Formats: sequence, C-alpha cells, structure tokens
Amino acid sequence: MEFQAKLRHLRIAPKKVRLVIDVIRGLDVIEAKNKLQFMEKRAARPVLKLLESAIANAQNNFAHLDVKAEEGNLFIKKIVADEGPTLKRWKPRAFGRATPILKRSTHIQLVLGEKKPSKIKKNKAKKAPATEVKTVKQKEAEKQSGDQKDQSQPEKIKEQPKPKTGFGKLTRFIRRTGEK
Repeated sequence: MEFQAKLRHLRIAPKKVRLVIDVIRGLDVIEAKNKLQFMEKRAARPVLKLLESAIANAQNNFAHLDVKAEEGNLFIKKIVADEGPTLKRWKPRAFGRATPILKRSTHIQLVLGEKKPSKIKKNKAKKAPATEVKTVKQKEAEKQSGDQKDQSQPEKIKEQPKPKTGFGKLTRFIRRTGEK
C-alpha cells in the first residue's frame, strides 16, 4: 500500500531542494529522518516535516481498513521536487536599467511504500435497516382506517403554491419621460 504527502509553494528553488531529496530517495524512513535531522541545508527542515506528515498519514488514514503501518516497515518509494510558481521581481542597475529576479518555489510529492505488505482486514459493514415497501393496497387500507379515526378532526386545507412571476406586479411599461 502507498501513502503520500504533498508540500506545495515551498519558497526554496527546486534545484536546491533536489540536492536534499536525492540523498534520501529509496531509504528507510528511520534512516532518512536521521539524515535530514543532521543535514545543514535549508531545505532539509521542510522535507523532514513532509516525511513526518507522510508517516502520520500511513499510521492514521487507513484506520477504517484496520491498516496501521509501522515506521520500520516503510521506505521512501518516490520523492519528486517540481517547480511551482515563480515570483518575478526587478532589481535596479546602473544607467537606468533593471534586471529580473526570479524567486522560485517548489512543489514536493512524497510517496511511502511498505517493505512487507500489511494485511487488510475486511470489516463487516453495518447495513442500514431495510425500509418497508408498502403496496398500493396497504396504503389504501391505511387511508381508510385513518379516515375512520380522524372523522372528528377537520381536514387541513393545503395552501396552493403561488404562481411565479418574473417582475412581480408589472401592469405595463412606463417610459423614462414620465408619461403614464
């Protein structure tokens, strides 16, 4: 079973993030966490946070199937750093010129896999109670028995739905000149 987590709009260039994720690709989760904790790159901290999020997803998201993945059984199956939106800024230069500054961002996708597949226990789902299906004859019999009981009570008058009109009460068109 695969478990995934995504990090979007990280304000670090994808080229710098790829240096970090290339180190942990394919490693066990525990070993990857250790490497990220002691790495001195700025991108290491958000990648570590993403890895911990993916581990939490693995442990919690499939509880309805009674699947609980253990950290020791997980490894990094796929990790990708794609380019996100780029913020464009301008830097003033000599002689009235300006040069562009591209502030790049990154989208990271992390997929965890299991070394040994965990067993999925099938829960017997509780079925909703079946609704009663009544035949036309049964409904008529109920109406007749209901009529005999409620003869002393006056019948309620149902309100007729009002016809829908687009503009309310518009009798005729009035010109802008003020004539009627």
